[in-house]
Amino acid sequence: MSQSQAQTQQAELRELQTALRTASDIAFDVQAPAGEQAEVLVDALRRALSAALALSDGPGTTGCREHPRGAIDPLYGDKEDPLPPGWGKCLLCNDRRRRANARRGAMALR
Repeated sequence: MSQSQAQTQQAELRELQTALRTASDIAFDVQAPAGEQAEVLVDALRRALSAALALSDGPGTTGCREHPRGAIDPLYGDKEDPLPPGWGKCLLCNDRRRRANARRGAMALR
């Protein structure tokens, strides 16, 4: 294993540990996560899954610098429901973009 591969694995392991700690803190600290806490919990679990997949062999290359071996967005390459221009294959990054766009839309309606 090369030094860069070892560093990548260490980074993925740290990401996994951090995401699991966050999810655990939320899940065991409140009676029922709701609203923003539920969103943070879901995000932490997705990050944990992505990091765990990257440590195992993952589903494939996303081309993402943050989640190189993360999940691929199921809409990537979909001709009937295409992703917005500039979006890549990474499900985690695209999900983050979707949530940010939804928040911006909700803020505009206020």
